[in-house]
Amino acid sequence: MHDQQEAAGRERPAEPERAVRPLDGFTVGVTAARRADELGALLERRGAQVVHAPALRIVPLPDDSELLAATRALTDDPPDVVVATTAIGFRGWIEAAEGWGLGEALLDRLAGVELLARGPKVRGAIRAAGLTEKWSPASESMAEVLDRLLAGDVAGRRIAVQLHGEPLPGFVEALRAAGAEVVGVPVYRWMPPADLGPVDRLLDAVLARGVDAVTFTSAPAAASLLRRAAECGRQPEVLAALRQDVLVACVGPVTALPLEALDVPTRQPERFRLGPLVQLLCRELPGRVPPLPVAGQRLEIRGRAAVLDGALRPVPPAGMALLRALARRPGWVVGRAELLRALPGTGRDEHAVETAMARLRTALGEPRLIQTVVKRGYRLALDAPVDTDKYGGH
Repeated sequence: MHDQQEAAGRERPAEPERAVRPLDGFTVGVTAARRADELGALLERRGAQVVHAPALRIVPLPDDSELLAATRALTDDPPDVVVATTAIGFRGWIEAAEGWGLGEALLDRLAGVELLARGPKVRGAIRAAGLTEKWSPASESMAEVLDRLLAGDVAGRRIAVQLHGEPLPGFVEALRAAGAEVVGVPVYRWMPPADLGPVDRLLDAVLARGVDAVTFTSAPAAASLLRRAAECGRQPEVLAALRQDVLVACVGPVTALPLEALDVPTRQPERFRLGPLVQLLCRELPGRVPPLPVAGQRLEIRGRAAVLDGALRPVPPAGMALLRALARRPGWVVGRAELLRALPGTGRDEHAVETAMARLRTALGEPRLIQTVVKRGYRLALDAPVDTDKYGGH
């Protein structure tokens, strides 16, 4: 009986801590209008907190008079070549034509032309419609499509190009300069979102450095966010944040054009897909957080959490503000007045620093990481330089 009581009184072994996911502790803004849920789910499965702010909306295809006019023109006077650029656009074109009573005529015309598909998804949409593409580039690049067209004699040929919702930079101009007649097919049109609230909140988060990264999956979304920042009189401040503190991840080079035109550096995956875009963030964001050797442990300071020797430690916003202030000068004493200025809000009572510091130490679970220097302030207990080589010299 005594043994049973003793065993019952023993503490149970601690639950093994879950491995830290690549995006744990980071916050990512998603500006996509379509497939936003898919991208958000991919990010959340890897630990990210997602801020959804659709920067665009898509006009329903049957309501677009320009598409109807282009469809009638192409059924009346068939082109020699049709370039299909997106799967959703091609499917929507066929569905809209069917709604107008032009579906059969359009499919007949497309069956008799040279049909080029930009990538495997649009190729699948073409085949689902009962058609067969003549060629598709391995690179999924419009530049390769353009090179193929220009390598032949396009002078006098009629080429229909399914647009992305905006003109393709240089593509149409190059074909026309070579003597081709180009017919744009505006399969869907981008418009500003009906509710600008989420976009404004994302801009607020960018300015406050409350997001670690913002993702873009279309050039119109990037242009729309920048335009909204300008309308609110905050574009210079937003650009400064995107250039220095907030990672900008674009699905491809065309998407990046509006940002790079304003000297905003962007990162892009090698393959222009959502999966590789998420993997890019999984590499880039942790790579921007150099680990610090503190009190014999390895400390990473992420956007809204710390990682201590591979264990995630969620930290309240006030604590994160203090931790970042200490990490800007690791090992140096930071005074209470400076720490007070770093805290969210405009309080003047240095007691707020002591309260936030106590909560920070509790959240980290290791009081030795932060040392109190009497009458001066606080500092991170940075290890001696001889111990830092194993942490990459940081």
